[in-house]
Parts: sequence; structure tokens; C-alpha cells
Amino acid sequence: MIREYVYGLAAVSPQDGKFSALVLPWVDAEAMSVFLAQTSADFPGEYCLMLLDGAGWHRAVALRVPPTLRLLPLPPYSPELNPVEHLWDHLRENYFGNRVFPSLRAVVDCLCQGLSYLDSQPELVKSLTCFDWIKALRLT
Repeated sequence: MIREYVYGLAAVSPQDGKFSALVLPWVDAEAMSVFLAQTSADFPGEYCLMLLDGAGWHRAVALRVPPTLRLLPLPPYSPELNPVEHLWDHLRENYFGNRVFPSLRAVVDCLCQGLSYLDSQPELVKSLTCFDWIKALRLT
């Protein structure tokens, strides 16, 4: 058995259902820096708070964080607090569940198809990610 991997990174704005995503062949501080730059470009003129789990590349010293982003680490073992986790749940349930893929390329195609669909459905993304505590935030 040979294991191959691909990584999906996403950041979501729960209030309006917009998100930024990249599919990458690996993750490290450099890849995460590219993703942060892309996210900053996808939300021009906005200051973004990004919730992150404890992955090493989320807190690497070499990480380049754009001035319009603030990274906020979540407590350990608390993925339910991160809105973007619900995008991954949706993709697993609706695109990946009980399937065998003939190649990594097929996995990437399926992931991109699911992300593209979500990108076209901001109301669905809002319903998946805009938790009550997020709705209660005062945005100024």
C-alpha cells in the first residue's frame, strides 16, 4: 500500500459565507505563508481573525503573517470551535464518504469540485459556519 497526500487549507468568513481555499501538495511554514497571503488578497480591505488549531506550520517562527490578519490559536482538542471544520465535515459527507479513488488526481478533482460548489453557495457556508457565538460578535 502506498499512501499519498494532498492538503486543503481554508479560511471562512461566517458572517457572509465567503471563504478562501488552496489545495497544496504539502504543508509547512512556507505553504502556510502562501495561504495567508492568498487569504489576505481574497479579503481586500478587511482585517481578518483566523482561528487555528495547533499544527506546527500554524505557529512556525518562519511564518509570514500579512498585516491584515491576526492568528488566534484555539485550545487543544477543540476543533468544534473552528468554523472551517464544518466545511471539511460537509465535504467529507457529500463528496468523499464511502468512495475509493483511483488516483490522487481524482481526490484533488473531487476536493476542488466540492470547494467550487461551496464557493458558489455562500448561504450554505453561512449555515455551516456562523455559530451563535459568532452571530453575537459586534463587528465595527
